[in-house]
Formats: sequence, C-alpha cells, structure tokens
Amino acid sequence: MEKIKRVAILGAGAMGAYFAAAFFDTDGIDITVVARDQRYETLQRQGLVVNGKPYAVPVSHPDEVQPPADLIIVALKHHHLPEAVGDLKNLVGDGTAIISVMNGLDSEAVIGEVYGKDKLLYAVSVGIDAVRHGNQVVFSKPGVHYFGEQRNEQLSPRVRLIQEAFDRAGIAYETPADMIRILWWKFMINVGMNQSSAVMRAPYGVFQSSPQAQAVMRALMDEVIILAKAAGVNLVDQDVNDWNAVLNSLAPAGKTSMLQDMEAGRKTEVEIFGGKVAALGRQYGIPTPVNQTLMNIIQVLES
Repeated sequence: MEKIKRVAILGAGAMGAYFAAAFFDTDGIDITVVARDQRYETLQRQGLVVNGKPYAVPVSHPDEVQPPADLIIVALKHHHLPEAVGDLKNLVGDGTAIISVMNGLDSEAVIGEVYGKDKLLYAVSVGIDAVRHGNQVVFSKPGVHYFGEQRNEQLSPRVRLIQEAFDRAGIAYETPADMIRILWWKFMINVGMNQSSAVMRAPYGVFQSSPQAQAVMRALMDEVIILAKAAGVNLVDQDVNDWNAVLNSLAPAGKTSMLQDMEAGRKTEVEIFGGKVAALGRQYGIPTPVNQTLMNIIQVLES
C-alpha cells in the first residue's frame, strides 16, 4: 500500500498550525500550507512558531500549478470556507483524500459540493488546548483527532493510509464505528463550551471549578442532546460526562477558540453553534431558548 507523501493544509490558525508542525517534523512527508494575499506573504516571511519552535513551512498560492496532495486538511473558520474552498482546486487529484477539522456540522457538505463527497472523510478534534497569537501557537494538550468514513466497522483503505500517516507524525487519533455520532458529540461540546466561555470571558479553569459556569454549559448541551434524538443520533448524558473528563485534563488558563476570537475582536462562529441549534429547533419543532439567548448576547458583543 502506498504511503501518504504530500499533505496540504488550508487554514493556518491554531488547528492548522498544529497539524503543519506535526507533519513538518515527519520523515517522508512534504507539507504545504495554502494561503493567498496578506496571509500568504506573512507566512512566507514569518513562518509559524509552535510551542516556541519556529517552522519554515512551505506556503503555496492557490493559483500555483503543483502536484496533487495525497491528504488535504481543512482547518478554517466557517465563515471563510465558502470563499476559500476553491483555493484547493490545484491540489485535488483522483487519489486525494480531504478531511475537515472545522467546527460545526456542515463543512463536509460544502467541500463535497465542490470536490465530490467521495473524497471526504469525517473528522473532529477534541481536547487540544491550542492558543494562537499572530503566527505563534501554544498548546499543552494535543488532544485526540477522530476521523473516518461515516461507518467504520471495517476500515477502508484510505482510512488505513491516514492512520499510518498519523502514526508516523505522532498524532493521537481514533476511528470510531459511528463518525456521525462523534460529529454531533463535538458539536454538543462546541455549543456548550465555546458559547458559554465567550459570554463569561472564562478560560477552562472556570468551568473546572465553578458549578454555575458548568450549569450554563450543560443547559446549552442539553438542547443539543434533545435535537440529536430527533435527528436519529444517539447522544446521551454519558457523552457530557465524557466531555467533562476531557475538560478537567485541559490547562486551566487555556481558552476556547470562540473566546480567543472574542478577545481579539474577530468574528466568532456563533452562527454554526447557537444559530445551527436554533435552526434545527425550528426544523424539528423543539424549543431552544438557552441557545437562542446566548446567540443573541454574543451577536451583541460582536457588534
């Protein structure tokens, strides 16, 4: 079986930088980060710094003609995806596999519309506490990265290829039998953790110690669990307990991506968290007052 030799990453934020550094340090893998305009020039000039180590990661402009990638990892904010998805056109070949570690439930559909659903695998990252300042990313916990086909009772050849590449790069991963359930589990985490942390300006340590903060997070998550059942996805109370175990392992000073966006004055991803919950609530006729309220507050803070 051929090994993965060329990896491209679209999005050089905290998640993209983590994967770029891991593959940059891996023998037998060529890595490139895809960027344009000011981001392209900044990455070429400054590179990335991950946990204090500088990385002169090669940068590819979307208009360059180049060999297709064996694996593409998409690590964008959701509001950048519609405009940026076309930037992969020169990197997608017949044998290219694409995984999205973006938040939310919809990025695979957007990418699949452009390049074909047959190229997509499902993926989420849980428990990485990366914080980005400019081109510098710091993390103490690399997390676990879940990926696979929708169903993985038997592993497909491309899943095995990516597993082998992750093994070489030292990236912790799991391939669960039901990836759709894991996508919803991560969605539940983001909805509860990101939104409540953004409103309270609270790092992980607050949620590790404050029953009141935990109660807000849990109320947001409970609405997702109810919606999941309506969508035929088996989320249960134990899934919240599983997240709490991860939460308690994170650096107390670590911050969610939404809190980092709020503090930096960047647009948040509230539309794919509270906004998506509210939309699903309307679709299934299920009230979602907690998410609707938090979304309203975050949109006021954004403006």
